[in-house]
Amino acid sequence: MRNRRVIWAIVGVIGFLLPVAGLALLSLSARRPSTLGITEGRLATCPNSPNCVSSLATTKDQRVASFPLAAQQNSGENDGNDSRRAIERLAAIVAARPRAHIVRQTDDYLHVEFTSGVFRFVDDVEFHIDQPAGVIQCRSASRVGRSDLGVNRRRVEAIRAALAESG
Repeated sequence: MRNRRVIWAIVGVIGFLLPVAGLALLSLSARRPSTLGITEGRLATCPNSPNCVSSLATTKDQRVASFPLAAQQNSGENDGNDSRRAIERLAAIVAARPRAHIVRQTDDYLHVEFTSGVFRFVDDVEFHIDQPAGVIQCRSASRVGRSDLGVNRRRVEAIRAALAESG
C-alpha cells in the first residue's frame, strides 16, 4: 500500500514537472521576430492568432485604439520634438512596469520586451508615432503560443491609462 502511494506521488510529480519543463524550454527557444520595427511607415500586422493586439489591426478581436498624440506646441508651432517627447513619456511609463526591458528607442519608435514572471515568456510591445494621423500606433504580441489570456490587451490598456494619468 505504501509503495503504491510513493509510486503515485512520483508519477504525479513527473506529470506536473514535464509540462512545466516543456513550457520553460519553449520560452527559451523563442527568438525575437524579424518583423519588428517600422516597414513602409507602419508596424507589422498581427499574425492570425489571438495573442496579438494592434491599433492597425482590421479584426475586432485584435484591434485596440491608437493613443492620442498630445501636441506639445511651442508658441503654436511644432518644434520637431513632439515625437521625441511622446516617446520619452511612453518609455518612462513602460520602464516603471514590472519585467519591462526597453530594447530600442528612437525619436518616433519604441520597442519594449515584457517577460512573464513564471515561465519567462516574452511579449514584444511597439509604439510608433504616426504624425500624419496625429496618433501613436501600438502593437503588442506574444512570441510563442496561441492564447495569451488577454494579457497583451490588458497591458496596452494599462499603459494607455498611465499615459492619460500622467497628463
